[in-house]
Amino acid sequence: MEQKSRVLIVGGTGYLGRRLVLASLALGHPTFVLYRPEVASDPDKVQMLFGFKAKGATLLKGSLSDRGSLVSALKQVDAVVSALAGNHLRLAILEQLNLVQAIKQVGTIKRFLPSEFGMDAGRMEHAVPPGDQIFADKRVIRRAVEEANIPHTYVSANCFAAYFLPGLAQIGRFMPPSDDDRVFIYGHGDKKCIWVDEEDVATYVMRTVDDPRTLNKTVYIRPPANILSQMEVVNIWEKLTGKELRKTFLTGEQLLALMDKYEVPHQIGIAHVYQIFCVGDLYFPLDRPDDQLDTRDLYPEHKYVTVEEYLKRFV
Repeated sequence: MEQKSRVLIVGGTGYLGRRLVLASLALGHPTFVLYRPEVASDPDKVQMLFGFKAKGATLLKGSLSDRGSLVSALKQVDAVVSALAGNHLRLAILEQLNLVQAIKQVGTIKRFLPSEFGMDAGRMEHAVPPGDQIFADKRVIRRAVEEANIPHTYVSANCFAAYFLPGLAQIGRFMPPSDDDRVFIYGHGDKKCIWVDEEDVATYVMRTVDDPRTLNKTVYIRPPANILSQMEVVNIWEKLTGKELRKTFLTGEQLLALMDKYEVPHQIGIAHVYQIFCVGDLYFPLDRPDDQLDTRDLYPEHKYVTVEEYLKRFV
C-alpha cells in the first residue's frame, strides 16, 4: 500500500481545522497539529489537542510569527493544510505569508493547501465591500504560493452546512424556523447554492493531499444532490415538517441596504449572502479542465450527507 503523506494541520483547533485533523487521521495520514503556546490558557482547546493526541496525532508547539518553530515543524512533514480563520480576521489569512516563506525555505513540502474552503477567491474580484477583502487577501496568498513555486491545491468548499442549512440561510440564524417565524428569500430564491456537511468537506480536502490529479489545481466540492437553490431547500424543509413557511422576498438592493444597521463583521456576512443568493456566484460551469476539478468526478464513491438527510435531524 502506498505510504500516506505526513500532514501538518495549521489551525487544527478551529472550526474546520478540528475536522481536518480527524479526517486526516481517519484516512491514515501521520498527522501533526501545530498549536500556539497561548492555547495552554484555553481548557477546551487543550482537551481537544490531547484528544487528537490520543487518536494518534503528534502535537507541535509553534507559531506563524516564529520562523524557527515553523521550519522545525515543516521539516517533519510532507504536506501542509492551513485552516486559519477567514471572515473579518484579515490578519489570520495574511499571516500565511510567513508560512509560505517557511515552506519555501524548507523546500521539501510536496503539497500546500492554503486556507480557502469557501467561494473561489480567484473568481471574486467583483465582490462587493466589505465582503471583498477576504477574497483579496486570499488572492495575495495565492500569488505568494505560485511565485514561490510551491506545489499546491486550492479547495472551494462552498457553503458549510451548519452555517446555512438549519436556519434555511437566514442571516445570523443557525436553528430551524418555528411555526410563526418569517423566512427571508433572497432575490427570487432561484440561484443555485452548494450546501456541504463540514465532515464531508474535511474528508474531500484530505483526499486531495496525495492525489496527483489535484496538483496545482482548484478543486470544487460539489455533491450533486446538494446543488440546490434556497427555495428548493425551503421546500424540502416544508415537506419534512408538513408546514408551509411565511416567506418575504428581498431584492439584492434591499439585502445590501441592511448593512447600515450592523457592524463590519455582520456586514461581511450580508455581502457574502448577496453574492451567493442574489448574484449566484457559487455555481458556474467548470470550463477549464486543466485547472478546475469537480469532486463528483474525482471521488464519486464518497457517500456524502445530502441536504435532506442533514435537515431530517432537526425535524
